[in-house]
Amino acid sequence: MRVHPLGIYEKALPKHLSWPERLALAKSCGFDFVEMSLDETDERLARLEWSTTQRASLVEAMLESGVTIPSMCLSAHRRFPFGSHDETVRERAREVMSKAIKLARDLGIRTIQLAGYDVYYEERDEGTQQRFAEGLAWAVEQAAGAQVMLAVEIMDTEFMNSITKWKKWDNLLSSPWFSVYPDVGNLSAWGNDVSAELTLGIDRIAAIHLKDTQLVTATSAGQFRDVPFGEGCVDFVGVFRTLKQLNYRGAFLVEMWTEKAKEPVLEIIQARRWIEERMQEGGFVC
Repeated sequence: MRVHPLGIYEKALPKHLSWPERLALAKSCGFDFVEMSLDETDERLARLEWSTTQRASLVEAMLESGVTIPSMCLSAHRRFPFGSHDETVRERAREVMSKAIKLARDLGIRTIQLAGYDVYYEERDEGTQQRFAEGLAWAVEQAAGAQVMLAVEIMDTEFMNSITKWKKWDNLLSSPWFSVYPDVGNLSAWGNDVSAELTLGIDRIAAIHLKDTQLVTATSAGQFRDVPFGEGCVDFVGVFRTLKQLNYRGAFLVEMWTEKAKEPVLEIIQARRWIEERMQEGGFVC
């Protein structure tokens, strides 16, 4: 494994693969780990109900391949948000959270990435934010008991689109089991001073998402996914230069959605090589 582990998002790999095949492919493409997706689809939510045998089988596959799953992208809360107006939905949000923490504990996943939304498909108001705060505080308590880190991603909506905004929640919760998972694409798309934001959160960063995006402007809603590396607004060389100065020692995750692409393997290998070149340009690696 390299000094700075570089992982690939599950949704970048062909969807039909078994977990042993997925891990083996990630390794053959030069990645150190895979980030699991637990999204709002029934198919991936079913993982919360995996049997002991299924969980043990995946642990065995990780040990045999040498490729780990250290993090989980838990985006299921878009469908079942803590801040929902519907009490039934909020109860489901807590159930999803509890089961995700148990799954993480059983598989050895150390970080659950939370989506920074109070609600996604509903109208926001003061009540949604208050209920989100209550749900988040409860979730952090549950995670602490299982020794699993909860890390909020900097998102594609204004509610949590900077580390500065996340910092308010960090101050409120004041827990070693609550951290931030910056997405340099999302940070850049909102016009943040990315260097200043990374500096603000450097002591609380669990890992970093790498993707390119298009800028949000007065006339454009921006583009937060499926932007080829090098064709967006992210100054990757500047990002890596800043992280070098900050002595960042954590992991990076290449976030792509190429599981249904014609040549997903070629695309992720090209992305890895492109990122590694930017790391060298920024002086992050030799």
